[in-house]
Amino acid sequence: MIRPRRMKQVELTVLDRDVDGVIEYLGRRALMHFPKNEEGELPASGSYGAEELSSFRPGDEAVRQGTLENLEKIRAGAVYLGIELPAEPDEDSRLPGPEEAQLTEQICSRIELLSKRENETLQEKKKVEDALNEAKSFANLNAPFADLDQLSYLTLRIGRLEPERLEDLRTSLADRAVIIPLGSGEGDDRILAAASRKGRFAMDSELKKQAFVPISVPEGYKGVPGELLSGLQGRLKTMETDLQSIEADKKEVVQEYGPTLKSLNGSYLMASITGELKSHLAATKSVYVLSGWVPEANLGILVDDLEKQTGGRVAVRAFDPQEIPEVRLGKEKVPVSLDHGAFVKGFEGVVFSYGAPLYGTIDPTPLVAFFFTILFGIMFGDVGQGLVLLLAGLLTGRRGLKALKGLKGYSTPLIAVGIASMVMGILNGEFFTDEEILTGPTRTITGFLTGHPVDRILTLMPLTEKGGSVTKLFYFFGFTIAVGIIFNSIGLLVNIINQWGLKKYEKALFSKTGIAGMLLFWYAISIAIRCLLGGGFRWFDFIGLALPVFCIFFGPLIWRMVEGKRPVLEHGFLVFFMEGFVEILETASTYVSNTVSFLRVGAFALSHAVLSFIIFKLSEMVMESAGGIGGSAVFLLIMIFGNVVIILLEGMIVAIQVVRLQYYEFFSKFFTETGVEFSPFRFRREV
Repeated sequence: MIRPRRMKQVELTVLDRDVDGVIEYLGRRALMHFPKNEEGELPASGSYGAEELSSFRPGDEAVRQGTLENLEKIRAGAVYLGIELPAEPDEDSRLPGPEEAQLTEQICSRIELLSKRENETLQEKKKVEDALNEAKSFANLNAPFADLDQLSYLTLRIGRLEPERLEDLRTSLADRAVIIPLGSGEGDDRILAAASRKGRFAMDSELKKQAFVPISVPEGYKGVPGELLSGLQGRLKTMETDLQSIEADKKEVVQEYGPTLKSLNGSYLMASITGELKSHLAATKSVYVLSGWVPEANLGILVDDLEKQTGGRVAVRAFDPQEIPEVRLGKEKVPVSLDHGAFVKGFEGVVFSYGAPLYGTIDPTPLVAFFFTILFGIMFGDVGQGLVLLLAGLLTGRRGLKALKGLKGYSTPLIAVGIASMVMGILNGEFFTDEEILTGPTRTITGFLTGHPVDRILTLMPLTEKGGSVTKLFYFFGFTIAVGIIFNSIGLLVNIINQWGLKKYEKALFSKTGIAGMLLFWYAISIAIRCLLGGGFRWFDFIGLALPVFCIFFGPLIWRMVEGKRPVLEHGFLVFFMEGFVEILETASTYVSNTVSFLRVGAFALSHAVLSFIIFKLSEMVMESAGGIGGSAVFLLIMIFGNVVIILLEGMIVAIQVVRLQYYEFFSKFFTETGVEFSPFRFRREV
């Protein structure tokens, strides 16, 4: 058991010209934890020793807005080009400068023009398609062409227009009409103008302005002239060709600027994070003050590096936690930083998922790692299945498969429980549910060591052996109860040490999880052991149980007397009596349930053995009844399917049960108040 690392509150005063470099250093090294409010946000300006400073700097806000605008342009351009940008800066990202700003403007302008060109082409294509579909619907209509204006939603005008006026007409009509050249060659100035009935007046007005000369369609001509359809189809093909050209240009831009966009994205992500932090810092016109928590062991490194970074233009002040008024008053909690090796570090998630330990208390993670591994191994004993978990842990590790990189946090626990399961599997003689394959090696080893060879060292299902009985099984359940007693006792010891270290002596001495509660628990266990060994309840046991009960019941009054204060019943004797009585009942029921709860360890170990036995015997029966190659194949299929079910389903259930035992039987004894996890400022969360 160790305590979290000692912390210091550090106050850095840096010049305006150095602040970006200092923040970049802190973001890369992840050394300083900035306190956050209840919403998880950085607090507004003001820190210990810097209350007179302000955080309002209009120039910084303008720079920040410019950064966000550039970042939005980059992201919008990447979305248009189909480039996936990372959510965090790369390791080699740098804060942007004038060159990056100029390059961003250049690239984004090109992308914007390309996007605008594509949108205009798509709109034009849509209008041509609508006009073509509308014209086709009337192509074979048995009605004069001149009457189509009254029969459809489409208004068509056919005539001649000077070629140099064509673009002006398109510009003036914009999206209100479609203008399609019908000419088959140079000098042919025929056009088709198509608009909805709603927009026909605007179209006619603009056509008149551009000296449009209508062409007379032969009288009595029915339907839509074929040259109109062919003109629309030709225009549609032109639009499709233009879109293909635009798509080729997009691929060219992706190839040319894709890596640059990713690099710029990382730079401006860093700049946005830096700007967000700066907006919350205490500052004047020329200096910034950064105040946060740093592990004491890293303080020397931080100071040396920042002096080199700024050329000595940095002022550093460090304070012990008790020097901080907010800490003394309980308004601010000191963040907790744990320092573990690879094995224990893999189980930090179990602890922090419940809550961070208070600063200055015992770090329970090593105990969690040890008991999690042991309890899982007891309940999931099989050499082959444990080997699968071990391999899964290796494959999800840093040197494992890249596709499983997202599961690297589970690597160490999987390796640990895999090895524990293999050890337990050796003891009970199971290998992928097969109870016979390890019989030979086990008899050889036990015969050599003890002179009395046995098929398996530990028998969870003794009735499967000749002359077996359930006595060994009861011994095993007794063993799990003993593990529970040790587990609960360690939780009580951790709480007592924690409360004493926090100077909460009353809770350390007289609470149900303090010394009085622990003495009651241990004495009750000693009576139970004596009775199991043939002894009985003695007269002095009343005294042994009554003393800790008396201390828990009258603890508040006793402590007031120890402090030299007059014992007072604030709410009267009846309320005091009821509270004490309920406390004693809760203490007794809690200790009984916390201890008996560990029978589930034996129960799940037995259920694992029973399920393995069923699968193995079922496979044997099917193979014997089927016989031959077919029987062997079915045997193999049942064994594979059964083991997969056990590993996935029962493995998950066992893991949940172990976590439950940790939470309710262990953490509940000393996690009466949670602390704050050390979360240093950094640019990259995924490291």
